[in-house]
Amino acid sequence: MNITVIFFLGLLIALIGVIPPGLLNMTAAKVSLKEGHNRGIAFSIGVCIIVFLQTYIASMFARYLNNHRDVVEILQRVAFVIFVLITIYFLLLAKSKPKPNVEPHTKSKHSRFFQGMFLSAINVFPIPYQAYMTITIAGFGWFNFEKISIISYVFGAATGTFVMLYIYIFFFDKIKNKKFTSQKNMNYIIGAITGIVAGVTLINIIMDI
Repeated sequence: MNITVIFFLGLLIALIGVIPPGLLNMTAAKVSLKEGHNRGIAFSIGVCIIVFLQTYIASMFARYLNNHRDVVEILQRVAFVIFVLITIYFLLLAKSKPKPNVEPHTKSKHSRFFQGMFLSAINVFPIPYQAYMTITIAGFGWFNFEKISIISYVFGAATGTFVMLYIYIFFFDKIKNKKFTSQKNMNYIIGAITGIVAGVTLINIIMDI
């Protein structure tokens, strides 16, 4: 598989994973709004360095699992149930009016880069998410576990994360001013995406039977 294609797969998968409003993207937006664009970017770079490491760890874990297909089959079934539940949750949540939770103000204005690293490090979701997605695309023949492919994918994942944080930084005002409509539409989008992932997982399960 062409490493450019693998790079963009990593970018797209990471981009989707960071779409839901959470601590990292909301904090990046808040830092940019209150302290300036450069500090928001510094925070985002710190986040992406940790995402790079987390995705690499996830790829190594996925390579191990790929050599133990019995474990993968169990995880696929568990993941299918989880994604179905997440889809239902976000589709139901779209009917409510959730308020974004933004991380409290940090006193130091010179440690946004390290703050980004710290908050990203305590957010371990990318590891199981990337491990599962890596195994999934490998199952479709779009990815192999050679070193160059893993590095290309990891760089793509870090870039995708940065792109989504960048989008939050520049468009947070619009999301904030149209809180109800934007949040509702975003929940529908997230529900649709997890529904698609659940469908792909189901296809993989059926193909393995």
